[in-house]
Amino acid sequence: MTLAEKNETAAGGRKRVVDLLARAERQELLAAWDKLAEKPAVQPVRGPETGLVMVRGRMGGGGAPFNLGEVTVTRATVRLASGTVGHAQALGTDREKARLSAIFDALWQEPVTQPLVEQALLQPIASRVADADRRKADETAATRVDFFTMVRGDD
Repeated sequence: MTLAEKNETAAGGRKRVVDLLARAERQELLAAWDKLAEKPAVQPVRGPETGLVMVRGRMGGGGAPFNLGEVTVTRATVRLASGTVGHAQALGTDREKARLSAIFDALWQEPVTQPLVEQALLQPIASRVADADRRKADETAATRVDFFTMVRGDD
């Protein structure tokens, strides 16, 4: 495997981690934090801070982009004692959630704690998100209406 392929794989894994941490609930993060036998020394680099982000949309998914509105986002950046930096962004104003997410992002990057973060936090979040998506798809499928056209005979 070339260095470029390794970097691409690592970036894809990190994207998954950041996505799952953004979808995490505060209780899940706190439970995983409590499972840590040794709490890491954490230095805040940025935030947590709350601001607004403009959300853009497209009519029909392919039309001209337009500004839909603003959403509240909280972000945080932390540095562990080892020097590893973790970043997090989450919708809403929960600063503790953003701080914990940034810590777990940094812990996931370290080979020693990565398996713990995967098992104690990321896998349960992924399961919860997949179940919610499946439930939503089932509810949507239940309201599906199939239309058909009847052909009249030639008069």
